[in-house]
Amino acid sequence: MRVHAEAITPVPSARGEPTTLAVLGDSIAVGIGDPVRGGAWRGFAPILAGAMDVRLANVATSGARVADVRNHQLPLALREEPDLAVVIVGMNDTMRSDFDAERMHADLDRVLSSLTAAGAAVVTIRYHDHGRVFRLPGPLRRLLAARIGELNSALEAAAHRNGSGVVDLDRLPGAYHPSIWSVDRLHPCELGHRLLAHAFACQFAEAGVTVSGEVSLQCSGGVRVRRLDHLGWLVFKGVPWLLSRGRDLVPHLLRTLLRPSGVPESIAAPQQNRSIG
Repeated sequence: MRVHAEAITPVPSARGEPTTLAVLGDSIAVGIGDPVRGGAWRGFAPILAGAMDVRLANVATSGARVADVRNHQLPLALREEPDLAVVIVGMNDTMRSDFDAERMHADLDRVLSSLTAAGAAVVTIRYHDHGRVFRLPGPLRRLLAARIGELNSALEAAAHRNGSGVVDLDRLPGAYHPSIWSVDRLHPCELGHRLLAHAFACQFAEAGVTVSGEVSLQCSGGVRVRRLDHLGWLVFKGVPWLLSRGRDLVPHLLRTLLRPSGVPESIAAPQQNRSIG
């Protein structure tokens, strides 16, 4: 598949020349899906930092949830005094039995507001339909789609409240084409990460940040994934991952399916009061 990128027109920045990009989030922010020689991951972050000609402070961790970003990554990012920040997080929350959209919104709002108050231009994302990329049984697919919808609402509300830019992954060029996804269909491959970097650069340009360089969509430097790698991932990672998530999500799915029609969850399955903060 050939993807044509729109040119990024540098816009004079009202913030001055940016010097530091902070990246917060989960495995996509870490760069998983874009392997380079030596066993490391690259991903969109260093590609974006290179195009912006800024120092990169990537505090993301694989498996991170929204609360992890607020409680652990945010303080680390603020110490770097970033001018720019990218936040990608939330999918790991949608795959857990303790999913809580209200708490996620509160945490996301705190993260974005703290970065903005520190003087950073912030960009986050809106997630695509994972069911069109990663095949799951119907009931699990519908449950995940509903949760992603709630996550997107939380992300959009927090972004709107804090004036943050949003990259809509559903509208990313080729979002549902296999060529932009890694073998696991959950993380972008090199091309996918380059498309992400380009989309983030466009958002920063729209916010009035000077984009001094260019994000190339020409893949280079990555490790080629072979057919054997696909089989290896399926046997050693894909099936174990699906089983582990099944243990977490299936009980909740069964409760949802067995709940009497029209009865709110708070009545059908009373829970203890939870504070939001």
